[in-house]
Amino acid sequence: MDTQQMNIALVTVLQEWDPFQIGGDLYEPEIADTVVAVRDMDSPRQLAEKIQSIYEFAFDQTVQLEKCLEVAQRLLIIKNDASCSI
Repeated sequence: MDTQQMNIALVTVLQEWDPFQIGGDLYEPEIADTVVAVRDMDSPRQLAEKIQSIYEFAFDQTVQLEKCLEVAQRLLIIKNDASCSI
C-alpha cells in the first residue's frame, strides 16, 4: 500500500466514523488534521487524545475518549500495514 492508498483508507475510516452523526462528508478539516496526526504518532492513546481535541475544538462537543481510542487503533493498523508493505 502506498501513501496515497493509505490516506484514502484513513479518510474512509474517518468518514464512516461520523462521531456526531451529521454525515461523514462534513468533517473534511478534522479528517485532514487527523490524517496528519496519524503520520506523526504511534501510540493509540496519544492519537486518541489528539483526535478528541481536534473534534472538540471544531464542534465544541466532546467525543468519548473510548470512541476515539477505537478509531485511533483502526487508523494505526492501516498505517502499520502500509509501512510493512513499503
